[in-house]
Amino acid sequence: MGKRMATSLLLSSGMTGHELRYPVRDFMTPAPHSIGRDQPLSVAIDRMRGFDVRHLPVLDGGRLVGVLSQRDVLFVETLRDIDPKTVTVEEAMSTEVYAVAPQTSLADVAKEMAHHKYGCVVVVEGARVAGIFTSVDALSVLVAMLEQAAPGESTRSLRTA
Repeated sequence: MGKRMATSLLLSSGMTGHELRYPVRDFMTPAPHSIGRDQPLSVAIDRMRGFDVRHLPVLDGGRLVGVLSQRDVLFVETLRDIDPKTVTVEEAMSTEVYAVAPQTSLADVAKEMAHHKYGCVVVVEGARVAGIFTSVDALSVLVAMLEQAAPGESTRSLRTA
């Protein structure tokens, strides 16, 4: 959806976008599951499947050093002769992490996520991982905003407006 269409939807539904100025801390998953960078990838896979998450912040001594996504895991699993028990999380993780402070506005976070196609943002307070905000969280916010803006109106009627 283009920016013009999104703006049109917000205005036609009576929304001002005020909700988007709230800090990301109000919408993040606090204290997310994480993994150490020296852990075997198999441990990370078990953790992701066990907790039904698609992203794990990767820590070294409590400090954020990367993020492991379900996509990273799936890529490694497709490689021949690679055993997830012998590969470390560090070898599979992404080191370029989009990290923000808890007071960063939801609008700024969503804009960067959409522009760079990030699946998540890690929320950090000082050196500590405070939370994670994912594309699924962003969609949940969108659904809540649409339901609040147009009580009783189906999303189908909003799409055709």
